[in-house]
Amino acid sequence: MKFKDGYWRMRPGVRGDYATAALDVTADDGGLRVLAPTRRITRRGDTIDGPVLRVDLSSPMPEVIRVRTVHFAGAVPDSPVFEVRDDHPDVKIAVTAAEASLTSGDLTVRVGRDAPWDMTFTAGGRELTRSGGKSLGVMHDADARHFMVEQLRLSAGELVYGLGERFGPLVRNGQSVDIWNEDGGTSSEIAYKNVPFYLTNRGYGVFVNHPGRVSFEVGSESVSRVQFSAEGHDLEYLIIHGPSPAAILRRYTALTGRPALPPAWSFGLWLSTSFTTDYDEATVTSFVDGMAGRDLPLSVFHFDCFWMRRFRWCDFEWDPEVFPDPEGMLRRLKERGLRVCLWINPYIGQASALFDEGAAAGHLLRRPDGTVWQDDHWQAGRALVDFTSPAAREWYAGKLRGLLDMGVDAFKTDFGERIPTDVVYADGSDPERMHNYYSLIYNQTVHDVLAERGEAVLFARSATVGGQRLPVHWGGDCESTFEAMAESLRGGLSLGLGGFGFWSHDIGGFEGRPDPAVFKRWVAFGLLSSHSRLHGSGSYRVPWLFDEESVTVLRSFTRLKARLMPYLYAAAVQAAAEGLPMMRAMHLEFPGDRACDHLDAQYLLGPDLLVAPVLSADGEISYYVPEGVWTRLLDGERVTGPGWRTERHGFDSLPLLVRPGAVIATGARDDRPDYDYADGVTLDAYELPDGSATTVTVPALDGRAAAVFEVSRDGDRVHGRRLEGAPAPWNLRHAGTLAAAAPEIDHIEIILSAKE
Repeated sequence: MKFKDGYWRMRPGVRGDYATAALDVTADDGGLRVLAPTRRITRRGDTIDGPVLRVDLSSPMPEVIRVRTVHFAGAVPDSPVFEVRDDHPDVKIAVTAAEASLTSGDLTVRVGRDAPWDMTFTAGGRELTRSGGKSLGVMHDADARHFMVEQLRLSAGELVYGLGERFGPLVRNGQSVDIWNEDGGTSSEIAYKNVPFYLTNRGYGVFVNHPGRVSFEVGSESVSRVQFSAEGHDLEYLIIHGPSPAAILRRYTALTGRPALPPAWSFGLWLSTSFTTDYDEATVTSFVDGMAGRDLPLSVFHFDCFWMRRFRWCDFEWDPEVFPDPEGMLRRLKERGLRVCLWINPYIGQASALFDEGAAAGHLLRRPDGTVWQDDHWQAGRALVDFTSPAAREWYAGKLRGLLDMGVDAFKTDFGERIPTDVVYADGSDPERMHNYYSLIYNQTVHDVLAERGEAVLFARSATVGGQRLPVHWGGDCESTFEAMAESLRGGLSLGLGGFGFWSHDIGGFEGRPDPAVFKRWVAFGLLSSHSRLHGSGSYRVPWLFDEESVTVLRSFTRLKARLMPYLYAAAVQAAAEGLPMMRAMHLEFPGDRACDHLDAQYLLGPDLLVAPVLSADGEISYYVPEGVWTRLLDGERVTGPGWRTERHGFDSLPLLVRPGAVIATGARDDRPDYDYADGVTLDAYELPDGSATTVTVPALDGRAAAVFEVSRDGDRVHGRRLEGAPAPWNLRHAGTLAAAAPEIDHIEIILSAKE
């Protein structure tokens, strides 16, 4: 939200009162409290009238400093609030006549005691950012609304990333961003997943700890500042020191939560009925038979909306006209080794029997006059479950348990963004602050039910801070075009920079029917994403409906992903343990390479695989290769960076490069994603430097280590040693030379040729 009209003037009707100095400073309870008047105090009479801001400085964990500003303390809503870790670490506090400071780890905040207002954040003797004159304050607009506002300096060349799943350019500079969940597809500035957290290439991140609408002006109202504001009387933000982007993400997710580890089977191929298509059990069976008959490994079958009766979403009852024997159908699917996912949402249509049941029990969201909130959008007379009520959550969860008892394994939690603010919540939560937060308690309710059975995975569309704890998320409704494929990728990379470890998208696009070229290119991208789902709107997504080559391409990349599962699941374990996404923006892995700063059409899948999806029918692509000798995984060709390459790829190929010095664990099976990864695993070493040693952990299906190996190079010899794990066959390969070990052998040596 913009308040100013240029540098000097305010917009019509806007008045701003800014902190002018840190007049009173007290140290207590491991923090600092500052009273900051919004006018110059030169005599006692100046202390009468006008706002005085209370600024509290503290640290919830090392290398993190919290700033909380309050105007009217009695007007601050107390719910909902994000769950943020607070370890109360030891801090250093100093107060002198000139300044007050608080230090946590290497991060220090200094507040000058004299005018003008100056609050500076430094680390290692280097300034990260600062709040200067006319930065921190109180704003009133022409409608008498009250906002808290802060501006933090952007240094020359400083770039901003994050703020949730956004589909425009990855670098946020110059953009206006409202943190407000909306259902708007992937082609606009609004988003399903809004996260008030950003990080910059200057070694720090900023988390605005406010669950409602936060408006960011990223070098837009003032081109050398990031401004954020929220309506109300308090504003809290946390400065998170890195200095690397990965260190910032680790600390941010330590504060707000890290992803649960999804079950290994969820990394296989998902096939959907699609949205508004006609289908019944015969249709489902024909799809499953068609996949099996064409040797296409399938892991999950997903039933979208119309598994329930029309007008009754959600009543959690199978439509008897098209699914007369749901228990039998599910049993038959399970006998074929498939998992089953069902579409749900938080709405209750008026025609559903659950509407009267929920209304009578007080489980549905109400208007201020006590009537049930309803409208006709999406479902006629729909109501909304009030998840702030423990009884409503248990009621909703009970309906899901009945489906799990039938044999359902997962839920696609659609919607959660169209949340009204003219309502009253059971727990008294502020409706504006609940708008985004609703997605968290909705998805948490469903995830908890699944976790009761031991394995939990969602396919969720809406999210906010903390939502990363509840994977998986998908990118929402996109068109079936190359442009939509690119915007979806930008959204996923942006979301990953907010701590979301697992992300997917509709292979082929959602709206419209993709032409075969789009479908085949999207297949390669989709199977080299964390999770992979074939889904559309009004048309099916089985590959043989496009052309026979689509079948071949899908088979090739589905089997490739299965073989890569020892490597990919290790990356998933890292995402759960450290908060680093599986799909990583290039800047995250190469922060010192300025050529990577703006790249948003390629990414790292895990730490060592560079993926550049082909976004054209003719196969021509230009992509950037960072420094070193990389190896194309699909054909073994070496590619030297740094530099740009332009190539042309068939539908069965794309730039997929292995990082120099990496050791990639490849599995012995290609027919399913969940198997014993350590049994027959191959360790592929790429361009190992002489004298190097790399530890490779092959995970078990529960995320623990099944085997640990060390691969090293000594001159013309490459050594592989099993450090941990039960005896099982394993292989070592370097530059195409393969050595296989029997189960009892724990050491392999490869002698390289002179040219290597």
